[in-house]
Amino acid sequence: MSSATASATGLLTSTSPARRNHPAGRFWERVADPLYAAFVVILLGTAVIAIIYPLYFVVIASISDPNQIYEGNVWLWPKGITFEGDARMFSTSTVIRGFANSLLYTVVGATIWVCSILGAGYALSRRTLPFRRTIMAAFIVTMFFDGGMIARYLVVRELGMLNTMWAVVLPGAIGVTNLVIARTFFSTTIPEELHEAAELDGSSELRYFFQIVLPLSKALIMLLVVTHAVAYWNQFFDAMIYLNDETKYPLQLVLRTILIQSDASGSGLSATGMDS
Repeated sequence: MSSATASATGLLTSTSPARRNHPAGRFWERVADPLYAAFVVILLGTAVIAIIYPLYFVVIASISDPNQIYEGNVWLWPKGITFEGDARMFSTSTVIRGFANSLLYTVVGATIWVCSILGAGYALSRRTLPFRRTIMAAFIVTMFFDGGMIARYLVVRELGMLNTMWAVVLPGAIGVTNLVIARTFFSTTIPEELHEAAELDGSSELRYFFQIVLPLSKALIMLLVVTHAVAYWNQFFDAMIYLNDETKYPLQLVLRTILIQSDASGSGLSATGMDS
Protein backbone atom coordinates (compact mmCIF):
# COMPACT_ATOMS: atom_id res chain seq x y z
CA MET A 1 0.00 0.00 0.00
CA SER A 2 2.82 2.39 0.89
CA SER A 3 4.66 1.75 -2.37
CA ALA A 4 1.48 2.36 -4.38
CA THR A 5 0.87 5.61 -2.53
CA ALA A 6 4.43 6.69 -3.14
CA SER A 7 4.11 5.89 -6.83
CA ALA A 8 0.90 7.87 -7.15
CA THR A 9 2.43 10.81 -5.30
CA GLY A 10 5.47 10.71 -7.52
CA LEU A 11 3.28 10.61 -10.61
CA LEU A 12 1.29 13.68 -9.50
CA THR A 13 4.46 15.50 -8.56
CA SER A 14 6.05 14.75 -11.87
CA THR A 15 3.04 15.70 -13.98
CA SER A 16 1.92 18.83 -12.09
CA PRO A 17 4.77 21.07 -13.32
CA ALA A 18 4.12 19.91 -16.87
CA ARG A 19 0.49 20.84 -16.57
CA ARG A 20 1.38 24.19 -15.08
CA ASN A 21 3.92 24.88 -17.82
CA HIS A 22 1.49 23.96 -20.58
CA PRO A 23 0.50 27.05 -22.66
CA ALA A 24 -3.22 26.45 -22.09
CA GLY A 25 -2.70 26.11 -18.32
CA ARG A 26 -0.69 29.32 -18.13
CA PHE A 27 -3.34 31.12 -20.21
CA TRP A 28 -6.21 30.10 -17.93
CA GLU A 29 -4.21 30.97 -14.81
CA ARG A 30 -3.75 34.49 -16.16
CA VAL A 31 -7.33 34.90 -17.41
CA ALA A 32 -9.39 33.12 -14.73
CA ASP A 33 -9.22 35.79 -12.04
CA PRO A 34 -9.91 38.76 -14.36
CA LEU A 35 -12.83 36.89 -15.96
CA TYR A 36 -14.32 36.09 -12.57
CA ALA A 37 -13.87 39.69 -11.40
CA ALA A 38 -15.51 41.00 -14.58
CA PHE A 39 -18.42 38.57 -14.17
CA VAL A 40 -18.98 39.66 -10.57
CA VAL A 41 -18.82 43.35 -11.50
CA ILE A 42 -21.31 42.89 -14.35
CA LEU A 43 -23.67 40.85 -12.18
CA LEU A 44 -23.60 43.32 -9.29
CA GLY A 45 -23.85 46.28 -11.66
CA THR A 46 -26.95 44.80 -13.26
CA ALA A 47 -28.51 44.20 -9.85
CA VAL A 48 -27.76 47.77 -8.76
CA ILE A 49 -29.28 49.20 -11.94
CA ALA A 50 -32.37 47.03 -11.55
CA ILE A 51 -32.84 48.38 -8.02
CA ILE A 52 -31.97 52.03 -8.60
CA TYR A 53 -33.62 52.66 -11.97
CA PRO A 54 -37.26 52.33 -10.75
CA LEU A 55 -36.52 54.89 -8.03
CA TYR A 56 -34.81 57.14 -10.56
CA PHE A 57 -37.75 56.82 -12.97
CA VAL A 58 -40.20 57.84 -10.23
CA VAL A 59 -38.15 61.01 -9.66
CA ILE A 60 -37.86 62.01 -13.31
CA ALA A 61 -41.49 61.11 -14.00
CA SER A 62 -42.65 63.33 -11.14
CA ILE A 63 -41.10 66.39 -12.80
CA SER A 64 -41.93 65.49 -16.43
CA ASP A 65 -44.87 66.45 -18.61
CA PRO A 66 -47.64 63.82 -18.11
CA ASN A 67 -48.23 63.66 -21.87
CA GLN A 68 -44.59 62.77 -22.43
CA ILE A 69 -44.90 59.99 -19.86
CA TYR A 70 -48.07 58.57 -21.45
CA GLU A 71 -46.37 58.55 -24.85
CA GLY A 72 -43.39 56.63 -23.45
CA ASN A 73 -40.85 59.36 -24.16
CA VAL A 74 -39.56 59.51 -20.59
CA TRP A 75 -37.20 56.69 -19.72
CA LEU A 76 -33.75 58.17 -19.09
CA TRP A 77 -34.12 61.97 -18.85
CA PRO A 78 -37.11 64.13 -17.83
CA LYS A 79 -39.06 65.69 -20.68
CA GLY A 80 -41.02 68.91 -20.39
CA ILE A 81 -39.89 69.61 -16.85
CA THR A 82 -42.71 70.93 -14.67
CA PHE A 83 -43.26 71.08 -10.93
CA GLU A 84 -46.99 71.55 -11.14
CA GLY A 85 -47.70 68.07 -9.82
CA ASP A 86 -45.43 68.54 -6.80
CA ALA A 87 -46.96 71.94 -6.11
CA ARG A 88 -50.49 70.51 -6.24
CA MET A 89 -49.46 67.55 -4.11
CA PHE A 90 -48.09 69.71 -1.32
CA SER A 91 -50.62 72.53 -1.66
CA THR A 92 -52.83 70.83 0.94
CA SER A 93 -51.94 69.59 4.38
CA THR A 94 -53.16 66.05 3.64
CA VAL A 95 -49.87 64.75 2.24
CA ILE A 96 -47.76 66.51 4.87
CA ARG A 97 -49.97 65.15 7.64
CA GLY A 98 -49.79 61.67 6.13
CA PHE A 99 -45.99 61.92 5.98
CA ALA A 100 -45.89 62.96 9.64
CA ASN A 101 -48.19 60.08 10.59
CA SER A 102 -46.07 57.55 8.70
CA LEU A 103 -42.94 58.90 10.36
CA LEU A 104 -44.57 58.64 13.79
CA TYR A 105 -45.84 55.10 13.18
CA THR A 106 -42.43 54.04 11.87
CA VAL A 107 -40.45 55.41 14.80
CA VAL A 108 -42.83 54.20 17.52
CA GLY A 109 -43.57 50.87 15.86
CA ALA A 110 -39.96 50.01 15.06
CA THR A 111 -38.89 50.97 18.59
CA ILE A 112 -41.53 48.75 20.19
CA TRP A 113 -40.87 45.92 17.75
CA VAL A 114 -37.07 45.95 18.15
CA CYS A 115 -37.16 46.26 21.94
CA SER A 116 -39.71 43.45 22.22
CA ILE A 117 -37.74 41.10 19.99
CA LEU A 118 -34.44 41.83 21.71
CA GLY A 119 -35.91 41.26 25.17
CA ALA A 120 -37.87 38.15 24.23
CA GLY A 121 -35.04 36.70 22.14
CA TYR A 122 -32.53 37.11 24.96
CA ALA A 123 -34.91 35.66 27.56
CA LEU A 124 -35.63 32.63 25.39
CA SER A 125 -31.91 32.11 24.80
CA ARG A 126 -31.28 31.68 28.56
CA ARG A 127 -31.34 28.03 29.58
CA THR A 128 -32.41 29.00 33.08
CA LEU A 129 -35.76 30.38 31.85
CA PRO A 130 -38.60 28.14 33.11
CA PHE A 131 -40.76 26.56 30.39
CA ARG A 132 -38.45 27.97 27.74
CA ARG A 133 -39.24 25.28 25.18
CA THR A 134 -42.98 25.52 25.81
CA ILE A 135 -43.00 29.29 25.30
CA MET A 136 -40.95 28.96 22.11
CA ALA A 137 -43.28 26.27 20.82
CA ALA A 138 -46.24 28.58 21.44
CA PHE A 139 -44.56 31.22 19.27
CA ILE A 140 -43.74 28.71 16.54
CA VAL A 141 -47.36 27.53 16.37
CA THR A 142 -48.46 31.02 15.32
CA MET A 143 -46.34 30.68 12.18
CA PHE A 144 -48.57 27.84 10.96
CA PHE A 145 -51.98 28.75 12.41
CA ASP A 146 -53.55 32.20 12.27
CA GLY A 147 -56.91 33.37 13.57
CA GLY A 148 -57.43 35.47 10.47
CA MET A 149 -58.29 39.08 9.79
CA ILE A 150 -61.72 38.98 11.47
CA ALA A 151 -60.29 37.57 14.70
CA ARG A 152 -57.57 40.25 14.76
CA TYR A 153 -60.14 42.97 14.11
CA LEU A 154 -62.31 41.74 17.00
CA VAL A 155 -59.33 41.66 19.34
CA VAL A 156 -58.31 45.20 18.37
CA ARG A 157 -61.89 46.40 18.84
CA GLU A 158 -62.28 44.76 22.24
CA LEU A 159 -59.02 46.34 23.39
CA GLY A 160 -60.38 49.76 22.43
CA MET A 161 -57.60 50.48 19.92
CA LEU A 162 -59.76 51.14 16.86
CA ASN A 163 -59.03 54.46 15.15
CA THR A 164 -55.86 54.97 17.23
CA MET A 165 -52.17 54.80 16.48
CA TRP A 166 -51.86 51.64 18.58
CA ALA A 167 -54.09 49.72 16.17
CA VAL A 168 -51.36 50.19 13.54
CA VAL A 169 -48.37 49.78 15.84
CA LEU A 170 -49.16 47.00 18.32
CA PRO A 171 -50.75 44.12 16.32
CA GLY A 172 -47.96 41.82 15.25
CA ALA A 173 -45.42 43.72 17.34
CA ILE A 174 -43.28 40.57 17.61
CA GLY A 175 -42.44 38.79 14.38
CA VAL A 176 -41.76 35.14 15.13
CA THR A 177 -39.18 34.79 12.35
CA ASN A 178 -37.10 37.66 13.69
CA LEU A 179 -37.61 36.36 17.22
CA VAL A 180 -36.08 33.03 16.20
CA ILE A 181 -33.18 34.88 14.55
CA ALA A 182 -32.57 36.96 17.70
CA ARG A 183 -32.77 33.89 19.96
CA THR A 184 -30.33 31.98 17.77
CA PHE A 185 -27.97 34.96 17.64
CA PHE A 186 -27.86 35.31 21.43
CA SER A 187 -27.44 31.55 21.90
CA THR A 188 -24.58 31.13 19.43
CA THR A 189 -22.77 34.47 19.51
CA ILE A 190 -22.75 35.56 23.16
CA PRO A 191 -20.49 33.17 25.14
CA GLU A 192 -21.87 31.74 28.35
CA GLU A 193 -18.55 32.52 30.02
CA LEU A 194 -19.39 36.23 29.83
CA HIS A 195 -22.54 35.64 31.85
CA GLU A 196 -20.66 33.60 34.44
CA ALA A 197 -17.99 36.29 34.73
CA ALA A 198 -20.65 38.98 35.13
CA GLU A 199 -22.34 36.97 37.87
CA LEU A 200 -19.03 36.61 39.72
CA ASP A 201 -18.61 40.38 39.56
CA GLY A 202 -22.08 40.83 41.09
CA SER A 203 -23.82 42.02 37.93
CA SER A 204 -27.59 41.71 37.72
CA GLU A 205 -29.36 40.21 34.72
CA LEU A 206 -30.54 43.59 33.46
CA ARG A 207 -27.12 45.16 33.80
CA TYR A 208 -25.56 42.24 31.96
CA PHE A 209 -28.12 42.57 29.17
CA PHE A 210 -27.74 46.33 28.67
CA GLN A 211 -23.99 46.71 29.25
CA ILE A 212 -22.62 43.51 27.73
CA VAL A 213 -25.16 41.76 25.50
CA LEU A 214 -26.51 44.77 23.59
CA PRO A 215 -23.09 46.30 22.76
CA LEU A 216 -22.08 42.93 21.30
CA SER A 217 -25.29 42.73 19.26
CA LYS A 218 -24.97 45.85 17.11
CA ALA A 219 -25.27 43.88 13.86
CA LEU A 220 -28.50 42.23 15.00
CA ILE A 221 -29.91 45.54 16.22
CA MET A 222 -29.19 47.26 12.91
CA LEU A 223 -30.80 44.40 11.00
CA LEU A 224 -33.95 44.57 13.12
CA VAL A 225 -34.16 48.37 12.94
CA VAL A 226 -33.83 48.48 9.15
CA THR A 227 -36.25 45.63 8.42
CA HIS A 228 -38.91 46.83 10.84
CA ALA A 229 -38.62 50.50 9.88
CA VAL A 230 -39.11 49.60 6.21
CA ALA A 231 -42.03 47.31 7.09
CA TYR A 232 -43.82 49.99 9.12
CA TRP A 233 -43.15 52.68 6.52
CA ASN A 234 -44.62 50.61 3.69
CA GLN A 235 -47.62 49.12 5.46
CA PHE A 236 -51.09 50.51 4.76
CA PHE A 237 -53.41 47.51 5.07
CA ASP A 238 -53.71 47.66 8.88
CA ALA A 239 -54.37 51.40 8.71
CA MET A 240 -57.03 50.84 6.06
CA ILE A 241 -58.80 48.32 8.32
CA TYR A 242 -58.46 49.90 11.75
CA LEU A 243 -58.49 53.66 11.02
CA ASN A 244 -61.56 55.69 10.09
CA ASP A 245 -60.23 59.17 10.79
CA GLU A 246 -58.48 60.51 7.68
CA THR A 247 -56.31 62.79 9.81
CA LYS A 248 -54.60 59.64 11.15
CA TYR A 249 -53.96 58.04 7.76
CA PRO A 250 -50.31 57.21 6.96
CA LEU A 251 -48.76 58.54 3.77
CA GLN A 252 -49.31 55.30 1.85
CA LEU A 253 -53.04 55.36 2.55
CA VAL A 254 -53.22 59.05 1.64
CA LEU A 255 -51.54 58.37 -1.70
CA ARG A 256 -53.85 55.43 -2.31
CA THR A 257 -56.86 57.66 -1.71
CA ILE A 258 -55.49 60.28 -4.10
CA LEU A 259 -54.92 57.66 -6.81
CA ILE A 260 -58.43 56.24 -6.42
CA GLN A 261 -59.96 59.70 -6.61
CA SER A 262 -57.81 60.53 -9.64
CA ASP A 263 -58.86 57.34 -11.44
CA ALA A 264 -62.51 57.97 -10.60
CA SER A 265 -62.39 61.55 -11.84
CA GLY A 266 -60.56 60.46 -14.99
CA SER A 267 -63.13 57.77 -15.79
CA GLY A 268 -65.92 60.25 -15.08
CA LEU A 269 -64.43 62.75 -17.50
CA SER A 270 -64.07 60.03 -20.13
CA ALA A 271 -67.66 58.96 -19.71
CA THR A 272 -68.81 62.55 -19.95
CA GLY A 273 -66.83 63.05 -23.11
CA MET A 274 -68.28 59.91 -24.67
CA ASP A 275 -71.83 60.94 -23.78
CA SER A 276 -71.34 64.33 -25.36
